Formats: sequence, C-alpha cells, structure tokens
Amino acid sequence: MTDLASPPAVATEAGAGTDRLTPSERDRILAKAALFSPPPAVLADGRRELVGLSREEMTQALAEIGEKPFRTKQLWHWIYHQGVTDFARMSSIAKPLQAKLAERFVVGRPVAATVQTSSDETRKFLFRFRDGQEAETVYIPDRREDRGAVCISSQVGCTLSCRFCHTGTQGLVRNLGTAEIVGQFMAARDSYGEWPSPRGETPRLLSTIVLMGMGEPLYNYDNVARAMRIVMDGEGIGLSRRRITLSTSGVVPMMDRCGEELGVNLAVSLHAVRDELRDEIVPLNRKYPIAELIAACRRYPAASNARRITFEYVMLRGVNDSEAEARELVRLIAGIPAKVNLIPFNPWPGSAYLPSTREQLDRFAQIVMDAGFASPIRMPRGRDILAACGQLRTESRRTRPVAA
Repeated sequence: MTDLASPPAVATEAGAGTDRLTPSERDRILAKAALFSPPPAVLADGRRELVGLSREEMTQALAEIGEKPFRTKQLWHWIYHQGVTDFARMSSIAKPLQAKLAERFVVGRPVAATVQTSSDETRKFLFRFRDGQEAETVYIPDRREDRGAVCISSQVGCTLSCRFCHTGTQGLVRNLGTAEIVGQFMAARDSYGEWPSPRGETPRLLSTIVLMGMGEPLYNYDNVARAMRIVMDGEGIGLSRRRITLSTSGVVPMMDRCGEELGVNLAVSLHAVRDELRDEIVPLNRKYPIAELIAACRRYPAASNARRITFEYVMLRGVNDSEAEARELVRLIAGIPAKVNLIPFNPWPGSAYLPSTREQLDRFAQIVMDAGFASPIRMPRGRDILAACGQLRTESRRTRPVAA
C-alpha cells in the first residue's frame, strides 16, 4: 500500500477532545500527495484548458492575451451555466475573439469510454482523461423523485487498500486534477441534457454530488477543494454546499481544514468500532485511530442537527455486524449530530467477505435507531454493472516510478 499519511498524535479515550493535529502534518500530507499530481491541463498543441481555473486564474490567462477582466464573467457563464464547449457558440462574444480564444484555449470534457445503465437506471461512466488514465463516475437516480446523486471520483485508484473495497485492490495511480473532477459532473450533465444550470427552486435532475467514488478525497484535497468551489459558484453550476457530501476514511488532519474552508457535508467510512478490527479492514486506522477520528467529527464545524455527519458502515457477515458492535457504535457517536448508513456488502470478483443476513441488518439497525439515530439500510444500486458502493475499479496502471 502506498502511504500518503503521517504518523498521528497519540490517541485519547474515544469521545474525548483531542488537540488539533499540527499544520506541519497537513503540509506533509500535501507534499506526499504532490508525488501523484495530475499532468498539466494543457493539450499537446499548447492550448490551455479553461475548465478548472479559478476566476482569478482565468482573468490572468485572458490578460496574457490582452483581454479585459470582464471577459472572465462572460466565459464563466458560457462554460458553467450554459455548458458550452465550443467558443463559436458563445453568442455574446464577437467572432474575432471567439477565434482568438479557440487558438489558445479549450473547454474540454473527459471522454466517456464506456457508459452502462443498470436495470435500476443507475448509470456508470468510465471516463478517460487526456493521458489515457481512467476513473469511474456513477449517477444514482432517486427512486421517487426526478433528482439524483452524482458519485464522483477524486483519484485514479486508491491508496487505502480497505479490505472490502474493489477500488483498493487497484492501488493509487494518480490524483485527478481540478478540471477532471469538475469535468465528471459536467459530462454527466451532458449525458442527461441538463443545461443551462437550473436556477433557484427549479428542480435538478443531477441534484447532489457525493465524493464517494474512486480514491480518498482528502488525499487530493487541493484539487477537490478547487473543484467544489467552482461547483458552488452561484454564477455557474451553483450547487449549494448543502448538496455536496465528501466521504473520507478518516484523514484527520485534513478533516479540520475541509470543515473550515469548504463546509460541505461530511460522511465518514467507519466500518468498525474496535481499533484492532478497523486496523485490519481500514488500514488508515493505524495512523488515525477511532478516538482521533471521532474527536475530529465532534469538532467538524458544518455538523448540526440540520446537517448531520453520516457514518457509513459496510455490514460484513460475522465480522463487524454483531449486536455488541451496534451498541458500541451508539456509544462512540453519542452527542454527535449524526446518522448511520448501513451498507450491505456488495460482492466483487475475488472478494473474501459475505454480506450480513437481512435479519442481522435489521437487528443492528434497530439498536442504532432505538438510541435516537436514523439508521437507514442502503439498498444496493447498480450491482449488475459493478456500480454499487465498493465495486468501482479500472485497469489503469501507474507508469512512472514513485519518488522515495
């Protein structure tokens, strides 16, 4: 397993307030993440990708070709509100400038190498990026309303090697760039024709983003944060932070930063309530054990009764699904505005685990609910196309050596 984390502070008793981990630990994580940086967002012919640039960066890029700052507002509208990729279709921009922009810039999308639609209407995209690497993205429609979640990947592969997760068997290839992260959502909207961006109370078919695809988002924090700021910009895609959920396996130093800077909803991949078991099935726990993880959840600034932290718990038969473990879970999260998503294990080729029985799922859920926490059992979606939780994987491989 490629290790991107740093040694943790000493854990305290579960539920106690641990000190924040130092900025130097966050810096070490970011420095190691740089070893897996995406390639520059520049085409072979020298044209620069505009998707993924901040407003300030776009203004600077336009200034370099002699254009005024107001052009940024025009381009932002066409790219992120209208979803236009062809400068010639940007009707508020004069034709000579359209040609000038096309010579120097591009508005791109990842290529959908394959698109599969499940019998339950879940749709999985295998997106191919400019260097040939690939990642999977899943759209999960709501069963009752015309809305749904886009499950976005943040890395090609994953560094965590969680034992029950198919993605973890691939290993980390590289981080995705800002344009590649935003581009997954934009390409999914292309597929459903949801442009221009809906405004106000207008219903959205692609209504939420969950950063629960391939990879650990907090090990690619800078690119993820830049992408979500673009998504949340009110003059473009305009998706509220309340409609974005970031899932982490517990990169504690970056959880604080995410809460302070982005304030999106938080989901925590817990999956075990004892360190010795979580060490085995979620190896990141060896660096940031349960006590530190729960303490970080308690201080997460966006958590409230209206915006509860979601604890995700994959139910593995005979491994983590006993009634005693349900009671310990309740003890661990007591006092946190939270809900618990119980996830039946989704088998994949070569997996060593079995899903819990329905009876055991129900018993576990009842204990959690009796303690006052919502505890829905997440019904598997897209299993027939390997699009369910823990099933995403590509054949991408790392082609350059890892720095020492």
